Amino acid sequence: MSEPGPNDALRPRPFTCETLPIRGLACHLQRWPGSGGPLCLLLHGWMDAGASFRFLVDALPAAWELIAPDWRGFGKSEWASGTYYFPEYIADLDALLARLSPDAPVWLIGHSMGGNVASLYAGIRPERVARLVSLEGLGLPPAPPAAAPAHYRAWLTEQTGPREPRIYPDWPTLIDRLRRGNPRLTQERAVVVARAWATETPAGPRLRADPRHKVRGPLLYRLDEARACWRNIQAPTLWVMGKASPYAHLDATLLDENRRCFRDLQEVWLDDCGHMMHHDQPLALAQAIVDFMRSKTME
Repeated sequence: MSEPGPNDALRPRPFTCETLPIRGLACHLQRWPGSGGPLCLLLHGWMDAGASFRFLVDALPAAWELIAPDWRGFGKSEWASGTYYFPEYIADLDALLARLSPDAPVWLIGHSMGGNVASLYAGIRPERVARLVSLEGLGLPPAPPAAAPAHYRAWLTEQTGPREPRIYPDWPTLIDRLRRGNPRLTQERAVVVARAWATETPAGPRLRADPRHKVRGPLLYRLDEARACWRNIQAPTLWVMGKASPYAHLDATLLDENRRCFRDLQEVWLDDCGHMMHHDQPLALAQAIVDFMRSKTME
């Protein structure tokens, strides 16, 4: 690391946008060039987009090269014609890294769904990940086999559900909806998030995410498989949790068992912070990430 800490002034960093063909789909990514620092990918969560990492990016050291892709069917990336089963994201990440950093391991920072993808990938291909930061990408509670019949019934029902993306009458309505959903989101940041999540249409702002993401997958979550991947991670790992997040109230025994799967784990809890921590507390989050990366660089 060539900079001592985060960018306290939160100066906007210049960026470029590009589109890469990844496994048959056009993958949009936003790139903030660095100045000789590490390559770090920022992996967004469900129904989010890479552009909403902007507040965190502005707080991270300018030396780091940061790339935020939009997962398939999110942001400005192409919608898939088929399904959005979770392993597809793992395969997309593998193909993306083959294009962006074929010869060197990278740093991964993933939020929520993106944190789960990053953590699984770091155990599947441990040689490709040098540092791992999971922002409440903690997996899900185990699903008992007895839940399968009801789960499959719900999945079948959802196959014939509506597929139209949500359209808001105007931008102020969407921005107000975002702020009601997250009271910590400032007006200024809500405008940025709204533009990342929606696009202009004659009828009003339309959410960019493919609504088929809201159709559950047919298979139950297999925690034991996730834990097997986590145990294979070689990279030092940071968990970041928000003290005001719903995930702060997960079963303590379950969290402890998950922690034990990581051989080199640090954990930070942020004050006055919900699940969308890159929106709520970007400077505190950046400081936690920089401190972690510095500690591991000095070892």
